[in-house]
Amino acid sequence: MAETFEIYINEHSRVPKYKQIVDSILNGIDGGEIQIGEKIPSINELSESCFLSRDTVEKAYKELRKRQIIESVKGKGYYISRVNKNDIINIFFLINKPSTYKMMIYNYFVNAIGTKGNVEMYIYHCDETLFINSLKKNLGGFDYYVIMPHFRDEQSKHTSSTQEVIDMIEKIPKNKLLVLDNTKPNISGEYGSIFQDFEHDIYDALKEGLDKIKKYEKIILVYPNKSIHPYPFRIVRGFEKFCKDFKLDYEILDEIYPDMELQKDIFITIRERDLVNLVKQVRQNNLKLGEDIGIISYNETPLKELLGITVITTDFKAMGESAAYMILKNKKESVNNVFKFIQRDSL
Repeated sequence: MAETFEIYINEHSRVPKYKQIVDSILNGIDGGEIQIGEKIPSINELSESCFLSRDTVEKAYKELRKRQIIESVKGKGYYISRVNKNDIINIFFLINKPSTYKMMIYNYFVNAIGTKGNVEMYIYHCDETLFINSLKKNLGGFDYYVIMPHFRDEQSKHTSSTQEVIDMIEKIPKNKLLVLDNTKPNISGEYGSIFQDFEHDIYDALKEGLDKIKKYEKIILVYPNKSIHPYPFRIVRGFEKFCKDFKLDYEILDEIYPDMELQKDIFITIRERDLVNLVKQVRQNNLKLGEDIGIISYNETPLKELLGITVITTDFKAMGESAAYMILKNKKESVNNVFKFIQRDSL
């Protein structure tokens, strides 16, 4: 370790100490204070010099090894990973909105790429013009282009593409293209794709919870018909097919309205706002969640897990890590991402 570099631990900070170690080493690399290939202190040395438990330092080093920032050499110690800058993959990562779950995909992707790639993220907010302009400005400047194609039409409804979008995507060499989250069947040639099958995914996931769902009088999908960040209508088609096949009474609402007359129904919410409004009304009416009212929410988040909300969700970790794997191994596969039904107390 360079003599001028020290790991500083702020005892008064709420940031976990292992995370402070990780951040210190990353900042040291970025600032040129620690060189690639340089040896760093052992776990015992760092725990003694910083007055930390061995477990804390070990957790930090485990995180750094997972992200391929450091490597261990048997009998010699820990070193900053040797990465030839010419071998670093430059990746253009274009997402449609900065939602919790889209950022989860991005974070899992970046962590899996590790030091082998440099990832630059851009957001186009479901706007076709922003999408096209972002690609125009960066075409030819990256080794890979990872895109999530979701757009808003003139009626603020979801569309997967326009001809202008397809024409722009066609300019990306297929060996550099990876499409995430949504399918793009109109793109020619062979390219990587990890997608959700929105219609079949919701059908199969709800089928897993059929026995619980049948205990309620009606199943209600809260699907925002118009939105700045619209949702695929294939969700509605899959929901309707499920209800008709299993002869369930159902209804589709645009939103959770104030002062709703809540009965023994089960709601499927997509937007966070509708989930929050529904839970508030359940509490205001002294109803018991999971018995009087059932809730299934679309897309997993840490907060839903904490609150015990049942979800139907794609596996964001699998999508992000699979995307990284396909780029690192130069794969051109088309993969339907894992979609799950996770039952919790709200059902």
